[in-house]
Amino acid sequence: MPTAVFRFYAELNDFLPPSRRQVAFPHTFQAGATVKDRIEALGPPHPEVELILVDGRPVGFDYQVQHGDRVGVYPPFHRLPLPEGSPMLRPPLPRPVRFVLDTHLGRLAAYLRMLGFDALYSNAWDDAALAHTAAAQGRVLLSRDRGLLKRSVVVHGYCLRSLDPTAQLMEVLHRYALGPEIAPFHRCLSCNGVMEPVAKEAVLEQLEPLTRLYYDEFHRCTQCGQVYWRGSHHARMERFLEEVLHRLNGPNLAGPRQGHYNP
Repeated sequence: MPTAVFRFYAELNDFLPPSRRQVAFPHTFQAGATVKDRIEALGPPHPEVELILVDGRPVGFDYQVQHGDRVGVYPPFHRLPLPEGSPMLRPPLPRPVRFVLDTHLGRLAAYLRMLGFDALYSNAWDDAALAHTAAAQGRVLLSRDRGLLKRSVVVHGYCLRSLDPTAQLMEVLHRYALGPEIAPFHRCLSCNGVMEPVAKEAVLEQLEPLTRLYYDEFHRCTQCGQVYWRGSHHARMERFLEEVLHRLNGPNLAGPRQGHYNP
């Protein structure tokens, strides 16, 4: 059978068994196999791949691997440009970045919304609905399910490595360089809708007696109608935001502070 030598770089090694990490290794395959199919058979989902070099030459996902090829597979670069003439493996990621999250990532969805990012989530969606939504709306599909991310319809996606929601949030912020786009407390934590200021008189019937007495500034979700104010959870959310900005920027760099209100 034909054999090619593969080498995966940087974080793509997360998807490989230990014996294949950071080293070149031989891989046998059926004639006519595309490099995309071979990469996914070895582990990494295609949305994690940004550049493929065959004998030093950039190729696309549809390249048919040949006997004797030396294949280098690279993740996205943040600081280095792609080699001149590299084929586009996918359309550019739309900005601002929007997300759709797998059914096990409800806490991460809430964290992304807290920071102002458009993050769709429903625990009722199946894999087909998630993949279709990501493709149809140009969203990044976030999941820990490699099989879901390997669906051919998925264009932009990221496989979360951590099980911890806070660590997952940091992964996403770093992966898509989202620090400058953080705009806290502009989205509804419940439904992802955008919040807008609302007069106290317009929401009096939705307020508890003590809230009516002690608070005067309110925001309301334009989608589901939930009302937000600087309630008892505000201080905890502020501390969480400070921790995120500290970890993202370092202790001496001021992060964006465009606070609204929260329940």
